[in-house]
Amino acid sequence: MKSQFIISNSCKIEANSIFINDQKVFHSEATSFTDFAKEAYKNFEINYPKFFKMDNLSKLAFLASEMMLNEQLIAQSENNIALVFANQSSSLDTDVKYQNSIDDKENYFPSPAVFVYTLPNICLGEISIKHQLKSENAFFVFEENNEVFLTQYATSLLQNKKAAKVLCGWVEFFEESYLAKLFMVE
Repeated sequence: MKSQFIISNSCKIEANSIFINDQKVFHSEATSFTDFAKEAYKNFEINYPKFFKMDNLSKLAFLASEMMLNEQLIAQSENNIALVFANQSSSLDTDVKYQNSIDDKENYFPSPAVFVYTLPNICLGEISIKHQLKSENAFFVFEENNEVFLTQYATSLLQNKKAAKVLCGWVEFFEESYLAKLFMVE
């Protein structure tokens, strides 16, 4: 007998708005992603001071995950949630900033705080640390959003009992252009 898995919840963040299950739950008139992210953080009363040190890709993934995981994590025994994310530009937004800090010969100071975010999977680590997830996680880079692949990967994790639920989706950030589309498979 084959198990049936469902998409139970979704979150989309784009154009200064947050949608949960296609319902707008937050909008801001901020002029930058950084300002939008701060306003959303305060609006939803998130308590994780490390948020302000994250790069923008991690902030985007973190905010979308908070919208999805806030109600999911009740007891530590229920935290067997895998994370499977993808995007198009990897961590290029942060990579460019880090490279600029190296190229500036008059103000040469490559920042270790920026360097740590020069891998896209760091956003998975930030989410895992916040929610004490010790589950499977993967970050893929595709030319375009591939929900079929992500759903198949999530289904495989569930069928093989590697996770009780899988939070997966697209988290793209490059030069103030951003989109997060996450969904929970269980």
